[in-house]
Amino acid sequence: MNRSGRLLCALYLVTTGGLAATAVLDLAHGPLWMACLFAAASVVPVIAVVRETLIRDLLAAGTGPRRPVRSAADQIVREELYAACCERWWTSLGTDHDASCPHRIPRSSAA
Repeated sequence: MNRSGRLLCALYLVTTGGLAATAVLDLAHGPLWMACLFAAASVVPVIAVVRETLIRDLLAAGTGPRRPVRSAADQIVREELYAACCERWWTSLGTDHDASCPHRIPRSSAA
């Protein structure tokens, strides 16, 4: 685990301790529902620590994501960029082509 992961885990555990201590104080001096709320909230940072360690283990084993997964929108944009044909097509927002462009559709005068 790198330094930022360790720092996050330490902050999560400190937060858990604070929430648990607040739950104990509320149990002794406050309403029961608030003690239960703080006790439940103290579990959330523990889940975050477990998640951080699982991510670390997956990355260390080489089974974790090495690069970001591309979305469908990214794939569509890549295909459109690959299919682009000429400079004039780009600058005219797809309305005109260069004379040497293979995708150029000749305009006829017949209406």
